[in-house]
Amino acid sequence: MMSINVNIPDAVLFDTKMSPELAESYARQAVALRYYTQKGVSLGYCAEIAGMSKSDFIKYLGDNSVSIFSYDDEAEFLEEMNNA
Repeated sequence: MMSINVNIPDAVLFDTKMSPELAESYARQAVALRYYTQKGVSLGYCAEIAGMSKSDFIKYLGDNSVSIFSYDDEAEFLEEMNNA
């Protein structure tokens, strides 16, 4: 597994009242969210990047107005709803 280091100025941590651990968690979640929405990385891998279970990552996506469902058009969505 690859590791990436991000340098965050102490002033940012002070201003946001984040501990280094919280800032690391925040950065991991932000990266995972971006990978999921922009690069099509799987839910499982993004949950792993974020340091969360899949169910917690799904909740995190919802908290950020990101749906795990994607439909090509309204007809496909309605068909799925009728089959539920």
